[in-house]
Amino acid sequence: MAGIYLHIPFCKQACYYCDFHFSTSLKRKEELIVCMVKELELRKEELNNEIIETIYFGGGTPSLLSTKEITLLLDTIYQNYQVIEQPEITLEANPDDLSEEKILELAESPVNRLSIGVQSFFEEDLKSMNRAHNAEEAKNCLSLATRYFDNITIDLIYGVPNMTNERWKENLQIAFDFGISHISSYALTVEPKTVLDTFVKNGKYPKPDEVEAKAHFDILMEETAKNGFVHYEISNFGKPDYFSKHNTSYWLGKRYIGIGPSAHSFNKTHRSWNISNNAKYIKTLELGNLPNEIEELTEEDRFNEYLMTGLRTIWGVSLDKINPIFRESLLASSKKFIEQGLLTIEEDTLKTTSKGKFLADGLASELFIV
Repeated sequence: MAGIYLHIPFCKQACYYCDFHFSTSLKRKEELIVCMVKELELRKEELNNEIIETIYFGGGTPSLLSTKEITLLLDTIYQNYQVIEQPEITLEANPDDLSEEKILELAESPVNRLSIGVQSFFEEDLKSMNRAHNAEEAKNCLSLATRYFDNITIDLIYGVPNMTNERWKENLQIAFDFGISHISSYALTVEPKTVLDTFVKNGKYPKPDEVEAKAHFDILMEETAKNGFVHYEISNFGKPDYFSKHNTSYWLGKRYIGIGPSAHSFNKTHRSWNISNNAKYIKTLELGNLPNEIEELTEEDRFNEYLMTGLRTIWGVSLDKINPIFRESLLASSKKFIEQGLLTIEEDTLKTTSKGKFLADGLASELFIV
């Protein structure tokens, strides 16, 4: 089984914290969609006839696409790839795009899962992030979307300066009250070359506090557990049967191809990524060429990638799947973290403990084989 990711590189406006590839100009949207169709056709042999089980529209803001454009991309996939009978088809959306008319159109399309970028239910937070929607739109869109979609996930950001523990709890409670079955939640991070990075450096915005973020993360784990969610990946919480199948395939090392500017692909032995420039992406495909670079993964690369993804999930890192030499090295280097209560070995599987979850990425990097 494999997946297809479609990167839609357009947004109405730039969120201050975002470092993904996107453009706020929609002038070349139609051309770019045509080129994404062409890329899908050119790469149809790449997955060696593996069956597609998940399709994910990410971005950017995929909810800026018309239903016709979504249908064109899906039709191209069905015409060129083998797809299971009921694939998970996710569309990322912003609350301000989800009018009742838009939701009805999506409900009648093959899209069966919405990922809604709420980020916060409080006006102050949304303004500080430069989000295109307001708090009322966030609540209104969920009221509508939950009538027509059973499978909905929302994004929430924690560790926002001036967000008290009480306000963070209220954010979570509002999500629970809507009956949401999946939450993806991330700490506010200052990425290089973002507007937020400039604001922090110029003293216009306070630097996020890691102690506050850790407190919010602990609340997140506690409150989601109380409400029946499984913390199956560091940033992802789902009720049983509502885990993201697409993202889970990444963490379990399944093959996937990424279509569109800046999209990444993985086939177990190689990783590739498309150029992060809309104009160059279009020009390259118009000439009949693929706009990507390819990297062959060494055995060390594959081990490190498995370690990074595995420690973030409830499935952990199976010691049986590792080269014996790497296993010996891993057991030796992880010993101190096991003694500190950050890692544990259960049934021959290395996992993070509750205490170690917040530090998962750092722990993995400490255990990498270089």
